[in-house]
Amino acid sequence: MSLLDDLQRYCSAEYVMERVGLDPINAAMIRHWCEAMGDANPDYAGEDPIAPPHMLGAWVMRPMDWPPADPKDGRRALIAALDDAGYSGIVATTTEQTYVRPLKPGDRIRARIGVDGVAGPKQTALGEGYFFTTRSEYLDQHDAVVGVELFGMLKFKPRASSTGERPAPAMNEDTRFFWEGIARGELLIQRCASCKALRHPPQPMCAACRSLDWDTVVSSGAGEVYSYTVHHHPPMPGFEMPYTVALVALDEGVRMLATIARGEVQIGTRVRAALDPAIQAPLFEVDG
Repeated sequence: MSLLDDLQRYCSAEYVMERVGLDPINAAMIRHWCEAMGDANPDYAGEDPIAPPHMLGAWVMRPMDWPPADPKDGRRALIAALDDAGYSGIVATTTEQTYVRPLKPGDRIRARIGVDGVAGPKQTALGEGYFFTTRSEYLDQHDAVVGVELFGMLKFKPRASSTGERPAPAMNEDTRFFWEGIARGELLIQRCASCKALRHPPQPMCAACRSLDWDTVVSSGAGEVYSYTVHHHPPMPGFEMPYTVALVALDEGVRMLATIARGEVQIGTRVRAALDPAIQAPLFEVDG
């Protein structure tokens, strides 16, 4: 039996798990979500709010310390099988969401989650890998489908680095200015030339006024840790494990993903840019 044959067995109904939301749709969680996302849509507030459609998966999320894995969790079983076969890298590739109706406080949500398909092995820029898609079907308290999500991922064999150097950043015409600034030791923020709104990550159009014209400002490099995670696995070329990846809220008002070079952090820790052109990535260190 080939590895693909073994993986395809997880696409069966035997490996479709059900996950019931721990709480009904409620205004408090909607408010917290919108505050975290910076979403001021009035439809999500007031006396009769609806839940943001893109919040769909949040209603069935589990705490970090949830009991042992569901034996019908085909996603987890497939990922474990690929890990065992040496395909330890993982990256999201596609997502497609369909919303049937808006959710309102009082609705109760459950999800049926399984593997929709798997294909491979395929050669990719990241290395040889297998593509797979999960399907999450969300139902309300009347067993009516309220939304569907198809989520694609690639599990690949990381290529060994012959130099031990960090990989060069992937850039396009929208982001080239940013990486060229890093190479000069400058932290650049894109600015709309029309309404002067700052934005990051870089994008071709201003979300505030829809202008296509833009310029840049040089950031002071000062900010604070908005959120962070400590990366332990898989190993990454050019990184000493473990290392800290943070979402830094710059004083200019935008947030930026960066590596923290030195010092232990927590949410709210003040940091400053410590750019090293040799590293070619946003790099910060604890301030003080």
